[in-house]
Amino acid sequence: MGVSKLKQIKFVCIIVSVAFIVIQIISALQLRNISPSTISSPNRKLSTTNLSRSSKIGEFGVMVIRMLPEDLAFTLFLPSEEAFRRDLRLNRNDSNAYAILTRVLGFSAVARWISSADLEHGKQIIYDSISGFNLYISKDLNGMVVVNGVVSEQVDLKMGKVLVHMMDGVVMDAEFEQSVKPEDDDEERR
Repeated sequence: MGVSKLKQIKFVCIIVSVAFIVIQIISALQLRNISPSTISSPNRKLSTTNLSRSSKIGEFGVMVIRMLPEDLAFTLFLPSEEAFRRDLRLNRNDSNAYAILTRVLGFSAVARWISSADLEHGKQIIYDSISGFNLYISKDLNGMVVVNGVVSEQVDLKMGKVLVHMMDGVVMDAEFEQSVKPEDDDEERR
C-alpha cells in the first residue's frame, strides 16, 4: 500500500469518528431532563411528587426505577401510572406489588439508551430486555415510540442514566399477561 492510500484511510477514519461524536452530542442534547436533583442522592430517593407532576411517572414508576442500578445506562419502557392500575390492576396495598413490578422491569428495560431520535419511521428494531424478552421497537408518525404494539405517551425522559419512555400500556409476555388477567375476564368469554 502506498503512502497516499494510508493518508486516505486515516482521513476517512477521522471523518467517521468526528461524525459519530457529533451525532452522539446532538442525541444527548435532545434528551429532556427530569429534576436531576431528585435522582442524584446516594440512597436514590426519588421525589414521587415532583416526578408525577412533570411526567406522570407516579408511585409504581418510581419503585421500578429504584430497582435499576444508578451507574449503568438503561432504557425503560415504563407503563404510566394509569396503565399499572388499568392493565395490571395494581394498587398500593397489594402484597405482591413488588413481585409484579420486578417482572415488569424485566420485560421493559434494555441495558442501553434507545432514544426516539435513534428510531426511524417505518423501521423496526429488535432488542432483548434484561429478562431476554424480545422487544420490537419502532416510531409512529407522531414521533411516539411503539414497543410490541404498546404506544408511548411521553418519550426521552432522562433520569440520571435511565432513559424513560412512558407507555400507555404494559410490555409483557403472554404468560405474564394471563397471570395478571382477572378471573372475571375469562368467565365473560365463555
